[in-house]
Amino acid sequence: MRLEEHPVIDFSRKRGKKVTIYFEGKPIEAYEGEPIAEALHAAGIRVLNYTARGRPRGLFCAIGKCSSCLMKVNGIPNVRTCITLVEDGMKVERQHGLEPLPKDYRPPEWKDAERVEADVIVIGGGPAGLMAGIKAAEHGATVALLDENPVLGGQLVKQTHKFFGKREQFAGVRGIKIAEIIAEEAKNRGVDIHLETSAVGIFPEGEGKLVTAVKKNKKLVEFHGKAVIVATGAMEKMIPFENNDLPGVYGAGAIQTLMNTYGIQPGKRVLIVGAGNVGVILAYQLLQAGVKVVAVVEAMPKVGAYFVHAAKIRRLGIPIYTRHTILRAEGKEKVERAVIAQLDDKWKPIPGTEKTYDVDIVALAVGLRPSIELLHQAGAQAIFVRELSGYVVRHDSRMETTIRGIFVAGDSSGIEEATTAMLEGKLAGIAAALFVGKANVKNAMEEMEKVRKDLDEFRSGPFGQRTKIGEEKVMIK
Repeated sequence: MRLEEHPVIDFSRKRGKKVTIYFEGKPIEAYEGEPIAEALHAAGIRVLNYTARGRPRGLFCAIGKCSSCLMKVNGIPNVRTCITLVEDGMKVERQHGLEPLPKDYRPPEWKDAERVEADVIVIGGGPAGLMAGIKAAEHGATVALLDENPVLGGQLVKQTHKFFGKREQFAGVRGIKIAEIIAEEAKNRGVDIHLETSAVGIFPEGEGKLVTAVKKNKKLVEFHGKAVIVATGAMEKMIPFENNDLPGVYGAGAIQTLMNTYGIQPGKRVLIVGAGNVGVILAYQLLQAGVKVVAVVEAMPKVGAYFVHAAKIRRLGIPIYTRHTILRAEGKEKVERAVIAQLDDKWKPIPGTEKTYDVDIVALAVGLRPSIELLHQAGAQAIFVRELSGYVVRHDSRMETTIRGIFVAGDSSGIEEATTAMLEGKLAGIAAALFVGKANVKNAMEEMEKVRKDLDEFRSGPFGQRTKIGEEKVMIK
């Protein structure tokens, strides 16, 4: 179901022209500018494919970082339909397992690859990548930025709440507006932007770097630069419970994408797992979209979110159960019910405390892990840092990794807030401009020092202590 009214977003102005796609021969109404999986969801289609063993799969991350949405599109299998845009007349089919390419398929050849040259190549168009591109360009470098999604802004494009912090860090501005502001600034600074373009490798090339990529699943692109900034963000974590693979079990970000980016109601009744900031903010956003939130469950003994967020949803009648977890999802082809239970001091479910809810959505807001696959492939040294939510690459105070000329910023360097992602992006962008010899050394050093102070100040609160411990572990002295 599509949202026609929303207290914050006017979707009637955001939607493109109506088009028709064909799902297994059946016409489906869609809008230009929206991905296939989202259009199918709006039409009530939850099962997108089946595993080789016949298990149904549906949308999970909505940012192209898992395999749950793979479908056959115009005869080509294994297409990530959550980030592939609809086209009029497009034919879409469910697939069973990993199906082979058609015999007459001819892949693009490297000899036909598009060539893009710039001083600095930025991979990722979220808050960190955009800010890195802006600062590198501001300090004199030419910049090319690529992102596999169809829109710039990363996680910001789905954040309808207002940010905390300083005015210069967008305090009081909604995330969706921040995305518009910094995307426009990047364009005004002359950043060469390539959307729907997936980086597949980073390689040394003489004194510089080569980033290989695929644009719109069809065209090969070579990005040649002197420095690379990796700002690939993060992906949703999963937790083990029975039937956690059923369609209707979504990462929190996927639900925000459906609601806040494309104006699609994710379901009717939702159970949220995780009472951190993401979980409780998601609960409020679901209410804005007319969705019933039956409860929020949290395994820890206390709520992890800011008090102001948790208090708001409690006032609106949403219960938060600490020391509880989900035991299982129930349903044949999609989620129909969810069972939760209380945990004892050893994190074991207490028999007799089970509660069953009739829901069609289970939202997992259980954290993110950094996306460092490209950095790992490039050879950057990575270590596991619990405080930063997973494996991260080591870097110095300028955000340069153990590979000279490769920088990191944002959630791919450790999970934090969007504000810290933008600040790290600034550091990486200025440092990259220095590395390629374009920036004025004195001006660049002075600005980097100011950004570091802003970072330290933002991390000085109780929520930032954990990050500081993690940064000490990962920092190259």
